[in-house]
Amino acid sequence: MHRPACRRAYRSSPQNGNRQAKTDLATIGKFLRVPSTKPTYCSHMEWLNYHHLLYFWVVAKEGSIVAAGKELRLAHPTISGQIHRLEEVLGQKLFERRGRNLVLTDDGRVAFRYAEEIFGLGREFLDTVKGRPGNRPVRLVVGISDALAKSVVQRILEPVFSLGNDIQVICRNDRSVEAFMGDLALNELDVVLSDAPAGPGSPVRAFSHLLGECGTAFFAAPALASRLRRRFPRSLDGMPFLAPGIGSTFRRALSEWLEAQEIRPRIVAELDDAALAKVFGESGRGVFAAPDVIEKEIRQRYHVQVVGRSAGLRQQVYAISLERKVKHPAVVAICEVARTSIFA
Repeated sequence: MHRPACRRAYRSSPQNGNRQAKTDLATIGKFLRVPSTKPTYCSHMEWLNYHHLLYFWVVAKEGSIVAAGKELRLAHPTISGQIHRLEEVLGQKLFERRGRNLVLTDDGRVAFRYAEEIFGLGREFLDTVKGRPGNRPVRLVVGISDALAKSVVQRILEPVFSLGNDIQVICRNDRSVEAFMGDLALNELDVVLSDAPAGPGSPVRAFSHLLGECGTAFFAAPALASRLRRRFPRSLDGMPFLAPGIGSTFRRALSEWLEAQEIRPRIVAELDDAALAKVFGESGRGVFAAPDVIEKEIRQRYHVQVVGRSAGLRQQVYAISLERKVKHPAVVAICEVARTSIFA
């Protein structure tokens, strides 16, 4: 398109002779014919095939290629081939076979979360363009330490539901806090609730936000509680005790407190799950300890009685995030209510 314009310009120019014009045109023609060695913007772009991602997403949601084939109305080899092509582009395996089932790999879980966001945004985009009301919820994905009492967790998360109907809370408690830190780094979690701050040896640069702290109450079934209440805490010596898991922060604090009191209860069970300790306590298997801020709830739900209390035996709750200053609206609500109401 530009070459004829250049020729016309030189031919019509009175300042240039024929010889000079031919020389200049030859130079310009040579320049136009030689392709530039400078890379263009597009040559460095990596493009994702969203059809491949869609097939992967449907298989992950349906749990098998057979079910996905029915949903997409495509043959099994077509879907398998497209997913294999996506894995080649990403350089990662997205599924692994366990028996007859396909299970997401770690990279597959990351890809699935991005696919959820991408296709969710696509639906939101269509709704916006077509003037339809959007219904995409705000998601809060929380990793929860088993060491935390479920009643405390429920009270911490309760204000999130007051943000509106477009909120979706997803709770994970199937891993250790250390494993949750890896999920946090991959943006698979928004926040981790724990009874301890992130450890100094954590490979993830995370920030621990103290939500609050409280004292400890000791509970037992009514018959056992009545026997132990009068001489508490000395009455705990030699008595059946339901202790937290040996690796928990509260277990270490509890052991130090008992040693300072020169009390040695008979530990009949070590339980990582705080809820399970309450169930055993209700059946009369022993004394268990819990945060005093949920004393009333524990007595009513598990039909146990208070043996005694210790304001000096402190329990803490932290919200661990990748942000020094929390920005997620649901996490902001959690922090504010916990500090001003639950642990005030």
